[in-house]
Amino acid sequence: MKESFDLAIQELKRVDHLFWVSLKYTRTVDVIKHVIDRLISCIGYGLEALLKYAKEKKLIASVPENAGLRCELLRKTFPENLEMMDYINFYLRLRRLSKAEYSRREEFRRHVTMIAVIDKGEVVEVSIDTLKEDYEKTRGFMQFVKKIIYEEKEES
Repeated sequence: MKESFDLAIQELKRVDHLFWVSLKYTRTVDVIKHVIDRLISCIGYGLEALLKYAKEKKLIASVPENAGLRCELLRKTFPENLEMMDYINFYLRLRRLSKAEYSRREEFRRHVTMIAVIDKGEVVEVSIDTLKEDYEKTRGFMQFVKKIIYEEKEES
């Protein structure tokens, strides 16, 4: 559980560098795509930490390898936690965005944008500003995971 959380923290540090340094100087859709992939990886490790926590508490029998199954298992294990449902939906949306066909607009400029088509033609535009919101939401997710894993442990 702690290892997965530490891996998530390491991924968040990589996202931090990509966002504040690489994206600032290159402003390309490739960097935006890398940031999205790192956010997915970070959240994935966080979800794994939550599942290992649930396994320690004997709420589940095993931790599946498949990301979709992990999300479903978390939904079944913590159905009353609306904040977790929101983060799981956010994670699944990022995964769809990462796999989608995309085009580029205004590369090498402040308003560089990745335009992706997901889910039955829904067009999503990812700019530096929307990416910052996703980054902040991921930081919030890490605080959420930390609160569940470590503060629950102290009560025992």
